[in-house]
Amino acid sequence: MNNLFFTLPLLQAGPGDALTGLPLTILMMGAIFAVFYFLIIRPQRKKQKEMKKMLEAISKGDKVVTIGGIRGTVQNVKEKTLVIKVDDNTKIEFNKDAVSGLTQKNESSGESNQ
Repeated sequence: MNNLFFTLPLLQAGPGDALTGLPLTILMMGAIFAVFYFLIIRPQRKKQKEMKKMLEAISKGDKVVTIGGIRGTVQNVKEKTLVIKVDDNTKIEFNKDAVSGLTQKNESSGESNQ
């Protein structure tokens, strides 16, 4: 049983095997990169694009939640900030990047109910 690893031809190295091992190593590195790309890099980019699209579509009247957990209604949209009404007399200005998501989209902004 101890000789199992010594009898496998893939694990035995002989003279001239350095050149045949190099393409296999490059192929394995490429496979590892492909796995990382499809499992980590690609989904992260997709999530970033969706978040950017959501932040650009925020308009007055939308209900949002910040990364700190503060919920409120958008009162004013500026280039890089939002003014969010959190209570009757309380308005707070946040960076757009501080918004983690929409809780309710303002449906009356572009539509008329007849």
